[in-house]
Amino acid sequence: MKHFDNLYNPYKTPRHTTIAKNGMVATSQPLAAQAGLTMLQKGGNAIDAAIAAAAALTVVEPTSNGIGSDAFALVWVKDKLYGLNGSGHAPASISIDKLKSRGYDEIPKYGFVPVTVPGAPGAWVELSDRFGKLPFEEVLAPAIQYAEEGYPVSPVLGKFWSMAAEKFKNTLEGEEFSHWFHTFAPNGKAPQIGEIWKSKGHAATLRKIAETKGEAFYQGELAEEIDQFSKQYGGYITKEDLANYEPKWVDPISVDYKGYQVWEIPPNGQGIVALSALNILKGFDISEKESVETYHKQIEAMKLAFADGEKYIADESFMDVSTKALLNESYAEERRGLIGDTARLPESGTPPKGGTVYLAAADNEGNMVSFIQSNYMGFGSGLVVPGTGIALQNRGHNFSLDPDHANSLHGNKKSYHTIIPGFLTKGSDPVGPFGVMGGFMQPQGHVQVAMNTIDFHLNPQAALDSPRWQWMKERTVWVEPNFPNHVAEALARKGHTIEVQLETGAFGRGQIIWRDSQTGILYGGTESRTDGTIAAY
Repeated sequence: MKHFDNLYNPYKTPRHTTIAKNGMVATSQPLAAQAGLTMLQKGGNAIDAAIAAAAALTVVEPTSNGIGSDAFALVWVKDKLYGLNGSGHAPASISIDKLKSRGYDEIPKYGFVPVTVPGAPGAWVELSDRFGKLPFEEVLAPAIQYAEEGYPVSPVLGKFWSMAAEKFKNTLEGEEFSHWFHTFAPNGKAPQIGEIWKSKGHAATLRKIAETKGEAFYQGELAEEIDQFSKQYGGYITKEDLANYEPKWVDPISVDYKGYQVWEIPPNGQGIVALSALNILKGFDISEKESVETYHKQIEAMKLAFADGEKYIADESFMDVSTKALLNESYAEERRGLIGDTARLPESGTPPKGGTVYLAAADNEGNMVSFIQSNYMGFGSGLVVPGTGIALQNRGHNFSLDPDHANSLHGNKKSYHTIIPGFLTKGSDPVGPFGVMGGFMQPQGHVQVAMNTIDFHLNPQAALDSPRWQWMKERTVWVEPNFPNHVAEALARKGHTIEVQLETGAFGRGQIIWRDSQTGILYGGTESRTDGTIAAY
C-alpha cells in the first residue's frame, strides 16, 4: 500500500512515517522495539522479532502487560493469514453459585476471583514452534537481560506506573497484595522517570520459561508456585488449570471494506465489534474526514456494534449467534437504516440465526505479525506470585454473573476479551498489521485507523496521530483536546454529549506497518500518545 496523500505527518509535524526495506518492529516502548530488531539482525524473522518484543514488554512496560497476560496474534506467512488465540480460561472450580454464596453480585476487579489462566507464555512458545527461526532461548534473551540488569523508566511509563501505585495504595487491602508492592513499588513508591528498575524474580521466571519452552510455567516449578499462592489465599486457579491450557489456532474473520479486507480474531475477542461497525459504515458515501456527518455516522455505527457485542460475544462455543450472522450483509443494512440525524441510545438487534500492549513486526521475507497482550486494567489483578515477577491478569472481571447471559461465568470458559490485533489485505496481497490498545477503545481505534487509511488516505503516522473520539455509554462521547471544536459543537447539536478528556491515555495507543506489494518497502507509524518507537533497518 502506498496510496496515502503524503508521507509527512500533517498533524504533528516533527514525527514522520518511518520507511525501511529490511525489517521493522513497532512497539509502545523503544527498548522492546530494539529487542525485536536485534532478532531480525541475527537472522530471525518477523515472528522471532514479535516474540522478543512481547517478552521484553512484560519487563519494560509492566503497567500494561506481564508474564501473567493473555495474547492474540495475526500472522502472515507464505501468502496466508493465521490467527492465534492465546487467551486463558476460567479456573475449572469456579462458578456463579460459588461466588454468589460468598456474597458477590458482580465479579471484582482485584484479587483471585477474576484471575484466569495466563495465555501469553504459551502463545510465545506456539508461535516460535510453528513459525520461528531462532532458538526460543535466544528470542527471550533481551527480556531476561532487561529484567536482570535493569533499565531507565521512560516518561509515559513512569506516569502510568505512579498512577497505578497511588491507586493500589488506596484500593488493595490484604496480605496477598503485598507482593505487588514489593515488586513494583519498592520502598513504598513507584520508580520515577529515569530511575533504573530491575526485577531478579522476573528474570529468573523468564529464564525458566525460555529453557523449558514454557513447560515450567504450565506443568512445572512455576505452576506449583502459582498453585500454592492461590491455595494460600482461597483462589480458584490451580496447577491443573495451567496444565490443561493450550493456545488455539483459529481462522481469522474479516469484512470487505471498500476493496480492502479488514481482519480480526474471532470471538471471544471483540474484534467483531470493529468489523460490525465497518460493515455498517461501508454503505455510506464517506469522503470528508473533518465532517460532522462523518463523525456522527462513525459514532452511531460504533454504538450499534457495541450493543450487539455486549449481548452476543462470549467464548465462541457458548455463543447463540454465529460470527457469520453478526457480519451478515443484510443485517448490516438493517442496522445502517437505524442511523438518523440525531444521536440515539444503543440497542442490540436480532441477527439472522446461523492496560494492553500492541506491537507489529515485518521482515524482508514478507512475513508480518500483528500481536497484542495484556494483563487488563494496567497491572491486572494486583496479585504477583511471590518472588517470580508474575503479575496475574484479571480477565475474569468481564464475565457476567447472570446465568442466562452469553458471557456468563463457567469453569473452563473464556471471557469476552477486549484485546484485538488487526490486519489489512487487498486482494491476495498483505497490506499489514495494525492495532490500537486500550480496553473498549480498541475496536473504536481500529475503525478510526482503518478509515483514516482507506477513506482519507492518511499515511501510517498521520492515521495514528489524528485526533480521536471514544463512545463511552448512552450518548456520551469523549474527544481529545485537539479534536476540532466546531465539529464537537455540531455533534452536541445532534444530541451527543461531548466531553473533552485531557488524559490522552484514554484514547488508546497503536502501531502500524504497511508493506508496498510492488517493492516490499515498509512504512511504519507509532503512537505519539506513548513512548512508542519504530526500530528498522
